[in-house]
Amino acid sequence: MMDRFLQRFEGVIDPFGDDGETPEEARANRTGHLKALPSETNRFIWHFAKAAKWPLAGLLVTGGLTGGVEAAIYTGVGWLIDALEKGSPATLFAEHGWLLLGLVVLTLVARTLVLAAASILEEQVISPSFYNLIRWQSYRRLMDQSYTFFQNDFAGRLAQKVQQVGQATGDFITTTLQTFWSFVTFILLSITILGALDVWMGVVLGVWSLGYWWIVQNLLPEIRERGRERANANSVWTGRVVDSFTNILSVKLFDATRSNDAFVRDGFERFVEASRRMTRSLTSVRTAVALLNGLMMVGVGAVAVIGWRAGSISTGGVATALGLVLRLNQMSGWMMFNINALVRNYGTIQDAVTTVSAQPTLVDRPDAAPLVAGQGAVTFDRVTFHYGKGGGVIDEFSLTIQPGEKVGLVGRSGAGKTTLVNLLLRLYELEGGRILIDGQDIAGVTQSSLRAAIGVVTQDTSLLHRSIRDNIAYGRVGADEGDILSAAEQASADDFIPTLRDPKGRSGYDAYVGERGIKLSGGQRQRIAIARVLLKDAPILILDEATSALDSEVEAAIQENLTTMMEGKTVIAIAHRLSTIAAMDRLVVIDKGRIVEEGRHADLIAKGGLYAALWNRQSGGFLDSAAAEAAE
Repeated sequence: MMDRFLQRFEGVIDPFGDDGETPEEARANRTGHLKALPSETNRFIWHFAKAAKWPLAGLLVTGGLTGGVEAAIYTGVGWLIDALEKGSPATLFAEHGWLLLGLVVLTLVARTLVLAAASILEEQVISPSFYNLIRWQSYRRLMDQSYTFFQNDFAGRLAQKVQQVGQATGDFITTTLQTFWSFVTFILLSITILGALDVWMGVVLGVWSLGYWWIVQNLLPEIRERGRERANANSVWTGRVVDSFTNILSVKLFDATRSNDAFVRDGFERFVEASRRMTRSLTSVRTAVALLNGLMMVGVGAVAVIGWRAGSISTGGVATALGLVLRLNQMSGWMMFNINALVRNYGTIQDAVTTVSAQPTLVDRPDAAPLVAGQGAVTFDRVTFHYGKGGGVIDEFSLTIQPGEKVGLVGRSGAGKTTLVNLLLRLYELEGGRILIDGQDIAGVTQSSLRAAIGVVTQDTSLLHRSIRDNIAYGRVGADEGDILSAAEQASADDFIPTLRDPKGRSGYDAYVGERGIKLSGGQRQRIAIARVLLKDAPILILDEATSALDSEVEAAIQENLTTMMEGKTVIAIAHRLSTIAAMDRLVVIDKGRIVEEGRHADLIAKGGLYAALWNRQSGGFLDSAAAEAAE
């Protein structure tokens, strides 16, 4: 029953809200992407505070009421002591019944309701929905970043930033509105109550408040900076550990001297040193607060005793004063811990905001329209791209591929073949020239529609850590079971899929493939990737070493299906194993980002140029004599 009651509050905040703008609305507004999050820390915090303004306002109210109830209870205890001192047991209930009843209601009813309301707001309404809202929006913005952005950072570090910014922002806001405000309310009421008992008590608390504020203003900024350094160091070691785990095979094969441990240890050492610098600052602050609180308790206690001796303060007043300052001492130490956490969280937010609020560098133009993919003609028009280095890679490259033409790109490693494919996919922005598909400049169309029109099978096939079925279905949203099974059969993957079984007992198409598909062999991963592209059925097909991970028998088994897959499509194929592309309609030989030869296989062999040299180095491209004759 209690669960059902609490569940009513859990949907107040949508944990997957997107700032009021869905991807479809973003495209309709010609933005192409969700709006970037504020890059300044305070504006970033305010951005999310506005997203949950009413629950947070409720938290502010309950925080103030909590401090008020605490102060009222101590005041009531003082009145009760005076009543006990002046009254007699026989007349206590008759003379002070309403006071006793009021204290019972205040302690049992009012206090319980306030604390319960605060707990519901914090635990059911705000957490975890509000925290997840921050993480979700941060994740969505990172996913809008360019391919280069992810190449230049650790995946683990980016994931850590998403996790940290949600936790730190949520904690900062809730602590400020509930804990900090409750503490401030208690201080103000304590000064008022003690000042009414004796003005000098109010003066002592006033001076103490100024001293406390001085500590917050002058000593805590250092903790904030140390917190930012610690958060950054934390994400660094996390990124290095994740990178090591992700590439565990390479570590096992090549790291005989355990040099990778030294690299990871360096990250840990930086984190430990950053933590030590922060804890030094924390100790300084805690010592200062302990001294300040001691002076406050002695000062208020001395004034209370002197007033009692002079008859200006009752015994109940002394109890109220001592109770309030003892509680204030306890709360101030606890609050300083929370302020330290506030400052550390603020530093964490500062550190994460630079990542999750970064403006995407490769975005759709405001007037971008969906690509209208028809026949699949591709034109590279004087394309120039240097990876920002000012020279090299691709210079003034021009190539026209007719609709339905099968073109093989050939050249030494580093000649620029894969770069051209990445530029066609608009994973990078051109530095010069343009690329057209069916006469449409790809820089002027939406990235999603561009990539929807191109199917890609790469050499370095990485699968999602999901089921075989999910990985194949990733090629086309809404694909039914029959489509998935047909694609697997065409890719000659249906023979091994039924034999798969993961550690959790899932088998066949339900079996999970491990991170990046590590549980499958290279050939098996490649066949799943081919099945995914077969299911996508895009008009333009890119095969970047598509069969490089397959043995000759399996390659021959799916070659016919690949040929079927290429029918009616514009195909760009890259292969170092020249036998796989020798039968293409046209071979384009690239060297240092320029076309040096082009033509059919037989013509290029006869020409005796770079292609012929590459072919001869492969002893006929691994073809048998009959296949070689057919290709020529």
